[in-house]
Formats: sequence, C-alpha cells, structure tokens
Amino acid sequence: MPADRALRLGATTTALITPFRDGPLDLSKMEQLAERQIRGGVDGLAVCTLTGEGPNLTRSERAAVILTCVRVAGGRVPVIAATGTNATASTIALTRDAEELGASAALVTLPYYSKPSQKGIAGHFAQLAAATHLPLIVENHPLRTAIDLTLPTLAALADIPSIVGMLLADGNTAARAMPSDLCQRFLRLSDRDATALPFLSTGGRGIISAAANVCPRLYGSLQQAARGGNLSAARLLEDRLAPLTAALGVEVDPAAIKHALQTLQQIDPEVRLPLLALDDDGKQSVSQALTCLS
Repeated sequence: MPADRALRLGATTTALITPFRDGPLDLSKMEQLAERQIRGGVDGLAVCTLTGEGPNLTRSERAAVILTCVRVAGGRVPVIAATGTNATASTIALTRDAEELGASAALVTLPYYSKPSQKGIAGHFAQLAAATHLPLIVENHPLRTAIDLTLPTLAALADIPSIVGMLLADGNTAARAMPSDLCQRFLRLSDRDATALPFLSTGGRGIISAAANVCPRLYGSLQQAARGGNLSAARLLEDRLAPLTAALGVEVDPAAIKHALQTLQQIDPEVRLPLLALDDDGKQSVSQALTCLS
C-alpha cells in the first residue's frame, strides 16, 4: 500500500506531553492522557516530540512511550513518533524502533546542529526512506535547526514516495513560496495553534497541536469547523481559546501544559532539565486562562 494511503491523518494531531513522577516515566498517567485525547476527538497522537520532551528520553523510554500510546490507541487513531536526530544512523535506528513498535508514521526533523548542505538533507531522507516502510513527515523548523529547505530540495524530497507530509513552522521561507504542485504533493501541517486559521486558509491540511493537550475537544473543533468551511464558528472558537493559546506561549513550553494538566488531570508537573518548571507569573497566566474557559 502506498505510504500516503497507509496514513490517514485528520485535522488535529496532539503533540502529547510525557508525564514523569520523581524522575521515571509515569506510564499509567500517559495511558490516561492518551485516552483523554482520543475521547476528546483528536485525529492522532504525536509522541516523543519537543512537546513530549523527546530529546530528554532514553531510547528505552521512547520505546515505552510509543508502545503505550499504540496500545491505548488500538487503531482508533494513528500514532506518529518523532524520530529525527542530527545524525542519519541514529534517526534510522529510532525510526526502525517506532516501526517495530507499531507507530503509524515518523515525524523527522531536519538534522539540527550539523547544518548539512541541501544535498546532505536530501541524502539523509533518501537513506531513511530506504531503511523503513513507515510514512515520513518532514519537520522544517529553521529557528530550531538553523537550516531551511530550499525549493530544489523540496522537489527532491517530493520524489521520495514515503515522504507524505511537511510540518511547517512559522518562519519557514520555502513553505511560503512552495508551488502548487508541491502543495498538492505533501500534506502540509502547522505546529502553531495561534496561526491555525491563516495556515488553513492558505492550503494547510491540519495541525500537530501542543495546546490540544489541555483542551482536545475545543482545539479539534476549531480545526474541524475551519476545514468544513464554517469560518464563523472557527473564529468564535479561536477567540475563546486565545487567552489559553497566549498563556501557553509561542513555543508552547511543556511546563506550561503540565501546569494546566496538573489542575485538570492531577498530573505531576515535573519536567526534565534543561527545562524548568513554570515560574509564578507563568502559572498565574495559565490559571487565569483556564478560568476564562470554564
């Protein structure tokens, strides 16, 4: 089956946080959070992302997170595993792990820190695609990786059948100039809740949302309303959610999400260094935003 048909991705995929308790993973709470998302109507779960503190997880912890969410999802929604690193060999290893554990797709960032050439980027993804049967979603976040995709490289990636989507962060220059044939070739996804509606209006297909951790039904309904052409309902939801979206921050700090979920779901707000717990001002902003939604 072609990769684009194997992956059925809807409007809202939640970049799920990873709960900890006194250091180790809290897999029991992770099961509860994953089930809450699915019952809240989201279309997929993305795990081991930056929101999920993926860089702070060991390989065995990543496997436990993926396996837990695949088991909870039970085929109801796809589970997308973030597997990208700054090295091709380790990216292949983590992607093969995700495939063996039952993930539906891999979310793969451009190699950060290494700052490869455009030909190096194309080679990186060509080798990865040859090493796995998973559909691949390329994450392009120039502000984090210090590199951007050029249009020729996008065209080269379009020739790799298993690359089915692009997660396009704000500040992405190639995405803004992407010709119509490439727009149609890739599922174009956003990672910014604050700009979700403008993104959809320019041909975006959906979002990998960090804020949906807190209010899955509301953020999912916003996307569904917009995709269904009900822009008035989508704007009302956008306005209602604006205080929370703003309180969670532009980059949506996992600590802010965990503070909100401590209130809503009694999860431990623990994050791992180099991340820090939310400061008092941040806690107040998130708490006030939650009060506005109630």
